[in-house]
Amino acid sequence: MRLPPTSTGSTPKHAASTPVGLLAALLWAVATLAPAAGGGLPGVEAKLLPPEQAFRFSARALDARTLEARFDVADGYYLYREKLRFAVDGGGPVLGAPALPAGKAKHDEFFGDVETYRGALLVRLPLTNGAPGQAVVLKADSQGCADVGVCYPPTAQQVKLSLPAGGAGPGPLVDAAPPPKGWFK
Repeated sequence: MRLPPTSTGSTPKHAASTPVGLLAALLWAVATLAPAAGGGLPGVEAKLLPPEQAFRFSARALDARTLEARFDVADGYYLYREKLRFAVDGGGPVLGAPALPAGKAKHDEFFGDVETYRGALLVRLPLTNGAPGQAVVLKADSQGCADVGVCYPPTAQQVKLSLPAGGAGPGPLVDAAPPPKGWFK
């Protein structure tokens, strides 16, 4: 493209070839592309959390008859209600149906109309044949996605809990994937 002559009769340099023009073009590119990082632009990948961090699972025994499962879903991620499954290992206690709260309705391109959870999710799990002091392994299967359009395969996590003695109060919260300890902790 040929630019019109200036009053001196010479052709001016293109604005992007000056230092100020280059800086302005770079700032425009960063401002335009940064919000879309991972949003479907070719060659731009979002940094995704591992599933155990995106869908952090922990649990505790409230008493010998009740377990409480907890998922802390990271910002920008969600879990599918219909994909949550719980089980116990140990041969003695039997897990009842989970008391799942209502989720938020969402139309998903892969699964259709679903309910999802974001943020903190608490689920009460009834337990039969549990005895105070008994150890149980609670297993949780879940599946979720990141808002950037990436879905995770089903994820299995587990914790080992000790059922508290009667009147002792709830047991401690046990994290399935405890955060790594730093050098100074």
